[in-house]
Amino acid sequence: MDGNEQPSRLFQKADSVIEHLRSAGRLDRMFIGGEWVVPGGQDQASVIDPSTEEPVAEIALGTAQDVATAVAAARRAFTTWSVSSAQSRALLLDRVHALILERAELFAQAISLEMGAAIGFARLTQVPSAAEHIRVASENARSHAFVTHRGDMAIVREAIGVCGLITPWNWPLYQITAKVGAALAAGCTVVLKPSELSPLSALLFAEVMHDAGIPPGVFNLVNGNGPEVGAALAEHPDVDMISFTGSTRAGVLVAQAAAPTVKRVAQELGGKSPNLVLPDADLALAVPKGVAAAFRNVGQSCSAPTRMIVPRARLQEVERLALEAAASIVVGDPRSQQTTHGPVANRAQFNRVQEMIGIGIAEGAQLLCGGLGRPEALSRGFYCRPTIFSAVHSRMQIAQEEIFGPVLAIIPYDSVDEAVEIANDTVYGLGAHVQGQDLGAARAVAARIRSGQVHINYPAWNPHAPFGGYKRSGNGREYGIEGLEEYLETKAILGFQHASAPGTD
Repeated sequence: MDGNEQPSRLFQKADSVIEHLRSAGRLDRMFIGGEWVVPGGQDQASVIDPSTEEPVAEIALGTAQDVATAVAAARRAFTTWSVSSAQSRALLLDRVHALILERAELFAQAISLEMGAAIGFARLTQVPSAAEHIRVASENARSHAFVTHRGDMAIVREAIGVCGLITPWNWPLYQITAKVGAALAAGCTVVLKPSELSPLSALLFAEVMHDAGIPPGVFNLVNGNGPEVGAALAEHPDVDMISFTGSTRAGVLVAQAAAPTVKRVAQELGGKSPNLVLPDADLALAVPKGVAAAFRNVGQSCSAPTRMIVPRARLQEVERLALEAAASIVVGDPRSQQTTHGPVANRAQFNRVQEMIGIGIAEGAQLLCGGLGRPEALSRGFYCRPTIFSAVHSRMQIAQEEIFGPVLAIIPYDSVDEAVEIANDTVYGLGAHVQGQDLGAARAVAARIRSGQVHINYPAWNPHAPFGGYKRSGNGREYGIEGLEEYLETKAILGFQHASAPGTD
């Protein structure tokens, strides 16, 4: 389950990302008002390669004053961008989409370097999925009915205004494009604060926006930390909406900071997603795919199905299949073609995963594989051992708390009603999976699960599917038409088609 290969020639390509950004003068700049500008403060942050624990670059951090400058630029640009045609906005998004695909390798290398994604995963999933959000946003801009009629009324859906977008480190480009694409398609202008832990792909994205011909002020990038830049965005009276993806704890702070100005707050927060395996499921298909889904992106996905809820009568078969699936995982240098799973993204996350594995052991869960520490032969880097616990019950911390790493809990049940109860027995409700050969029964169970998405029998990812949470997993939706509509206000114009009004004949 681990690999100890020497850094490959791809390492030089990863280094070229830093050289590109440094030679272009991006690492010490913000993108505000259509220009690369020097921030107002002197603070910097190190970008750490999680595979070596070594710094690879220093980026400039913005200040509250930089946020104010960016918001002012976005406010000026909103006057014209908000009334531009949907077709013109779609054309710009088409150019953005084409440039992302053209520079896909550079983006993949940046993501692998800044947050440890295996290069194959970055190439095949992280970057193409991010590009899809832009393509879908362009399609939606063209097709959405921004004005409809109901009797003598016109119902107008218009851009909400200046939007502050705060994105996380785990899917750095994917989360940026999901928010920026929808906001621009709606006619909003934006100020983006990416995670300071994975800022390289955000800087490359700002280059794409510039090269695509974005009008000055429509898109702005301010790097920085949450307590200063994130809080300044949330508090700013000229920001009309905050879209935040991250932990539930941080989301609460953002909502509290936004409350005095009564701005819209859309949040995609934590999760502890169930994978409910029905008694008739084909375990040879359901279990390996379930392990793969739980450990996708090294388990660093809010919707990862990290609770596999299985029939107690079939528990031993599930355990055997889960162990076989875990044995095929290759943990190692993320720049190696043989690696399937790199390190977790940062030291804080490594420590969190180790802590929760220790808690699972102390709680008495059965450790099937993995455990504390790094995989053998990996002496440095934030590498975690793919870990599977069995005989977990719903009151254990490892069944309730989001771990955000390669840790899977197998929970047995005695009846389908009990399985549904277990699936819903968390404060979260972001994603869920149901496996079963009787599609009618699977649909009935899916209808009873309280979450924003339910996947039956591992369907293909669909960028048009709205994504968001119930309960403490957040509010609002991203992706697809519903993601676009988050950035729109509704205006009713009465008397718009009144029969006695001049010019209505």
